[in-house]
Amino acid sequence: MKQITVLLAEDHTVVRQGFRKMLELEDDIEIVGEAQDGRQAVAMVKKLVPSVVLMDIAMPLLNGLEATRQILKAAPTTKVVMLSAHNDDAYVQEATNSGAVGFLIKQSSAQNVCEAIREVQKGKTYFSATVARRLQQQNGSPHNRNGARKQRASLSSREMEVLQLIAEGKANKESASELGISIKTVEKHRENLMSKLNIHDTAGLTRYAISAGIIENSVQVTIV
Repeated sequence: MKQITVLLAEDHTVVRQGFRKMLELEDDIEIVGEAQDGRQAVAMVKKLVPSVVLMDIAMPLLNGLEATRQILKAAPTTKVVMLSAHNDDAYVQEATNSGAVGFLIKQSSAQNVCEAIREVQKGKTYFSATVARRLQQQNGSPHNRNGARKQRASLSSREMEVLQLIAEGKANKESASELGISIKTVEKHRENLMSKLNIHDTAGLTRYAISAGIIENSVQVTIV
């Protein structure tokens, strides 16, 4: 039996260990690695090229949405199933826009998680039951209805990283250190973000990041 190789990308250790124990009971699924943040997930996928990645939507350093984009660019054959504590339309839409082919709420049963992994491995899509019903009502496709997709499409990967760090309350100096770039470069990215999104304060950028699913509203941020 050919095994489905899976990478777990989840920053909460308890949750990640729970998924590992759950999946290790399956004969056809092999856990090949665990990532604690988005950047680590991208690096591990480049090295391991797993069949499937279970990806938390909100992670430190690099959120699951942007990590998914970078993963699919580096390893097009890898399938990504997004995990979230929320099943709002905005989160589902942004997940599919990023290239994820599955979306599960974290409370999903072991059976659903395993089924999702097997289905996406076959080239199909998989959504939690409540999400699937909503998509069916929307003619089976999570089309955007508020313009966020158009705005997001114009942001570069680096701008997305800077936006997340801003939304997490990082100062320009901290962001520069985190990304390995100069403070002036961070300031330039910040200016570009405000111009492209037509948002001209940190609080607005943070609200946008939450509404677009870049960070979850449970993240503690400092708005200055």
